[in-house]
Amino acid sequence: MKALARWTGQRIHYAWIVAGAVFLALLTAAGVRSMPGVLLVPLMNDLGWDRATISFAISVGIALYGLTGPFAAAVMQRFGIRRTLLAALFLLSLSVASTTLVRTPWQMVLTWGVLTGVGTGTVALVLGATVVNRWFKKRRGLAMGLLTASTATGQLVFLPILASMVETTGWRTASLVVAAATAAVIPIIFLLVPEHPADVSVRPFGAETDDSGVPSRGNPLTNAFAALGRGVRKPVFWLLWSSFFVCGLSTNGLIGTHMIALCLDHGLPEVKAAGLLAAMGLLDLVGTTLSGWLSDRYDNRMLLAWYYGLRGLSLLFLPFSDFSFFELSLFAVFYGLDWIATVPPTVRLATESFGDGDAPILFGWISAGHQLGAATAAFGAGLLRSELDSYLHAFLIAGAACILIAITLLGARWGRDPAVAPAGE
Repeated sequence: MKALARWTGQRIHYAWIVAGAVFLALLTAAGVRSMPGVLLVPLMNDLGWDRATISFAISVGIALYGLTGPFAAAVMQRFGIRRTLLAALFLLSLSVASTTLVRTPWQMVLTWGVLTGVGTGTVALVLGATVVNRWFKKRRGLAMGLLTASTATGQLVFLPILASMVETTGWRTASLVVAAATAAVIPIIFLLVPEHPADVSVRPFGAETDDSGVPSRGNPLTNAFAALGRGVRKPVFWLLWSSFFVCGLSTNGLIGTHMIALCLDHGLPEVKAAGLLAAMGLLDLVGTTLSGWLSDRYDNRMLLAWYYGLRGLSLLFLPFSDFSFFELSLFAVFYGLDWIATVPPTVRLATESFGDGDAPILFGWISAGHQLGAATAAFGAGLLRSELDSYLHAFLIAGAACILIAITLLGARWGRDPAVAPAGE
């Protein structure tokens, strides 16, 4: 790694090499996390379970995906990003492969719920926040935007392929392909990602002093709860937590899990529906990267309010559309550009409010709110669809929640005016 760092030193800072490798890990985890949307109906047809049963297993995975975050951040600070990431990728590959053996609902909860939840929860946005805080002093918003966009890119890469494979070879083959793709990332992380910038004789990008590279002390579990104790005393924590709950409620819990099933209800074939999600992923790749650039330059509170407001309007529009090519394309543009554009300004506000030390762990707790919201939508939308034979109410609830949180963010008393970084920071 040192030789590569010296060779790239005159061309590109090694922080961007690390970011690229972590992007691949996040991309693969995003592919795993997006699979339930493709597998929901095939699992119902193959195993004979109802929608609520499968939605429950998915919601458990989403909840653990979020709840793992703060503890994963503490483990990374104590034992290192590299070790934690390698272990998580191994667990994720093994757990996805084991899903092909499920025969009962509890096995579905164990594999798609518990194991993939813990694995993807470690290889998630909290990983991106930890890497950005350690490897970047400038361009943090842009770097976080790029890493966050890996979620969209993972969806873009995996969804059409998975939908086609499920249709032609079955859902078990698709699961094995994703497990193999996850395992293929392990040697890339091993070869390219050092623990600290000092390990390859460089400074963090934009830093004027060397990185100390000193790990945190103490028990990771204790550290995670200690940081939470400090964070909950500040109103900004609850504002960010609540907004991220709504973010999860209106993204991967609802659209990520149920969009394909909604399209099937309106007569769209599964492959075309997956293609729509992939197109939204491509748009989100642009939108989230742009959001990172904007978060380095403008008021992040105002950005969040705009993002949630526009997302809410798009969700209220969709169930009343005629699901024609034009109206679905209109929804895909507005929603896709906004899908997870909320992450860079949320990370930025967390870092400014809590400092470099606590911010990754507290962002993990804030992300837990995101996934609890997503789990609520994943299970709740499935239940509403089973009971009322329609997704209408789920979309109305999510859209109204987005608009309400936008108004709350605009009117909230933050207690301090988070500094907007100068242009170029």
